Amino acid sequence: MTQQPAPRLDIRGAIDLSSLARPATAAQPRPGAAGAPGTAAAEVPGLVVDSTEETFNDLIQQSLTVPVVVDLWATWCEPCKQLSPILERLAAEYAGRFILAKVDVDANPRLGQAFQAQSIPMVVALLKGQPVPLFTGARPEPQVRQYLDELLRVAAANGVTGRVDVSDPGAVTAEVGVPLPPLHQAAYDAIEREDYDAAIAAYQQALNEQPADADAKAGLAHVSLLSRVRAVPAGIQAGIRAAAAADPSALDAHLAVADLDLYGGHVQDAFDRIVELIRRTSGDDRAAARTRLLELFEVVGPADPRVSQARAALARALF
Repeated sequence: MTQQPAPRLDIRGAIDLSSLARPATAAQPRPGAAGAPGTAAAEVPGLVVDSTEETFNDLIQQSLTVPVVVDLWATWCEPCKQLSPILERLAAEYAGRFILAKVDVDANPRLGQAFQAQSIPMVVALLKGQPVPLFTGARPEPQVRQYLDELLRVAAANGVTGRVDVSDPGAVTAEVGVPLPPLHQAAYDAIEREDYDAAIAAYQQALNEQPADADAKAGLAHVSLLSRVRAVPAGIQAGIRAAAAADPSALDAHLAVADLDLYGGHVQDAFDRIVELIRRTSGDDRAAARTRLLELFEVVGPADPRVSQARAALARALF
């Protein structure tokens, strides 16, 4: 194995795509998009495709090799008309490093429901069949580019390094990954067998040896969150939320709810909860809340604008 887990990839439970699984069929190219329809499920018809409920499973399969960016839109949506040309232009510019899949939510309501699209435009990614929420609403091109760069970094860390051949868009080439450092590989192997304590120990040892190891720091935050969330049975989650609602200063309950929210893809809710907790507490409780918030920043990743906004809110809460 040569893949490494990275922030934001493991958000299982945030979106359930299992109901969409079906025998793969070729997605349809958008008019004017590069390439022609593929002749097998493993092939990619172009850099920009129109996807439907019937063809979406093909994209899930393709996401094992190359990142898939999904643009959820509708014909009546004015912000969609601003965002879609940006995404299509960047798909061409990135020259096969990701596939852009266009989904009309009016024509494909099950896809909109599967991605929990409460508003559009909404952009998500698929990596190894797992959904990775990116952003909602129209964004300026520099910010969209920032999201795509972060997605590609996460994809590479997880071994999804394929590329659509722009000279033959029906073909995908796989790139050989660079072997991980031994402690990083040990951590990844431990995560695969769900031995989170061993993974935490491996990342911590990597940081002890190289305190500036950003990948180890992010990996430690990621697996620590995973360990905490998996330790909370589904049957008691409602009780934890009730305890937090009943006591605005209940440190452990609020931190647990923030973990569950972030793991479920509700990033802003998690950040807002801990910032508010920091405002209400002092001493050791405030220090513990601040430490947890910084860990969650690592999970989400520094390129996410929500992290920058939450850092500013944290500074205001502290000073």
